[in-house]
Amino acid sequence: MHSLDCSWQGFIGGAFLGTDKVYRIGEKLVSLEKAFRHVERALELREQGVSQQEVSRRLSIDRSLISRIESIGEIRKGTRVAVIGFPLSNKEEIATICSEQGLDFYLLLNNNERWEMVSDKQALDFFNEIFDLVARLKQFDTLIMVTSEKWYHLAEALFNIQVVHLTLGQTPIEEDRRVDPVQFRKMLEQVLSKQ
Repeated sequence: MHSLDCSWQGFIGGAFLGTDKVYRIGEKLVSLEKAFRHVERALELREQGVSQQEVSRRLSIDRSLISRIESIGEIRKGTRVAVIGFPLSNKEEIATICSEQGLDFYLLLNNNERWEMVSDKQALDFFNEIFDLVARLKQFDTLIMVTSEKWYHLAEALFNIQVVHLTLGQTPIEEDRRVDPVQFRKMLEQVLSKQ
């Protein structure tokens, strides 16, 4: 299989290729971009609850290929887990762990970002954002809080889901705190293994 990298605008064999990466396989030219678009659309439809059979029909893709794509890309099985953490000094490190574990949602903020959420907003706009966040979090099975005790107790009262807490200390916390990534990973793996 020979790859033609067409990162320049031009014509090859009379077909305009633009910036698409194209593979010559026998008599066929195969567009990587077109394949990616179909895979992405198939996964979007599946996420919306459309059956594999219906996606197959809509996109003219074999149903077994859709199943294989899902298997190849699978990160984990289980219920939906979200993480909220603030104020964190090593939020990028914690975000990497969340991403590696295939979490559906995580919101990690340092102290400045936490206060930026509040500042320069009308009270109604801020409350609408918070209510949207609460409504979104209620769709999860487990919420992991990496915060002060106060926020953990508020989450327990607000949500009818499992809330797991990794404390950053007593309220108020006015500066960023570092979360031990080994401890966070271990806790997250325990939560995910129980799912």
